[in-house]
Amino acid sequence: MSSITLDPKTSALLVMDFQSAIVEMAAADKEALLGRTAKLLDMARSTGVRVIYIVVGFRPGYPEVSPHNASFAPVRESGRFIEGSAGSEIHAAVAPKPGDVVVTKHRVSAFAGTDLDMILRAGGISTMVLAGLATSGVVLSTVRHGADSDYRLVVVEDCCGDRDPEVHRVLMEKVFPRQATVVKSADVVAALGGGT
Repeated sequence: MSSITLDPKTSALLVMDFQSAIVEMAAADKEALLGRTAKLLDMARSTGVRVIYIVVGFRPGYPEVSPHNASFAPVRESGRFIEGSAGSEIHAAVAPKPGDVVVTKHRVSAFAGTDLDMILRAGGISTMVLAGLATSGVVLSTVRHGADSDYRLVVVEDCCGDRDPEVHRVLMEKVFPRQATVVKSADVVAALGGGT
């Protein structure tokens, strides 16, 4: 973990898959995770950092889901994550505010099939600060795509979570540092002028 510098004008905080059903499945200490993420959101908004939520969602009938997709075919069978359905909403503790952007995705990565890249480039964003559930899902896929698209990446370790703590640890300590700076939420708050 290391200290960082952030320019609010060229940075965006991505809060990924913090939907009620996913928080219940993927977060070990939900209350602490939600509290840290809410504080991070408050600091981002107060300093002018663009806040972008990424959510997974599907139309009725799941026309976006191929039966060949090993990750999402079971979701189709379960009936979960239809837009507007119970559990698909962003958790109330970290809910969007006016001016925040919400991007709906139909795959694991925040980029796959979405207009995220257009929104970032239109806003002059070159740094993505990532918080998400799960570490081995949306965070990993978004880090890979973001790095390949030449974004500067900051992964907020204690605002991410995974059902498997060992997978979370290995990604944070051994995989992500090759393409991103891994920090604690307090480091981001301090970089934005909020002390420690």
